[in-house]
Amino acid sequence: MRRLGELEAEIMDRLWRWRRPSTVRDIVDDINRTRPVAYTTVMTVANILHAKGWLLREEKEGRAWLYVPVRTREEYVAALMEDALGASEDRPVALAHFIGRMAPAELAALRKALRAAGKHADT
Repeated sequence: MRRLGELEAEIMDRLWRWRRPSTVRDIVDDINRTRPVAYTTVMTVANILHAKGWLLREEKEGRAWLYVPVRTREEYVAALMEDALGASEDRPVALAHFIGRMAPAELAALRKALRAAGKHADT
């Protein structure tokens, strides 16, 4: 999976945080609080994200589409992690190095996820 571009990531970040269908106007107005961006630029990138399968057009609000993410932020991050592991010639060693950098709370969450995955595999 290719990493999102800068503006793609800004758009997705807002939609993931807001957790509600949003128009391009909503996104533009929010980005413009920190830096200028043209409506047409955001509309073009939203169309690209839709074509790539990242955004779903739910319905129209007036003449504007309401966009929602197809995947969660966590699913996106998991796919990036999978790709990063795939870049190694020795996935178990790369995974061991990754785990070695985890904080205790992250290790506890990993153990819990592994137990849940084991239970799921047993059924």
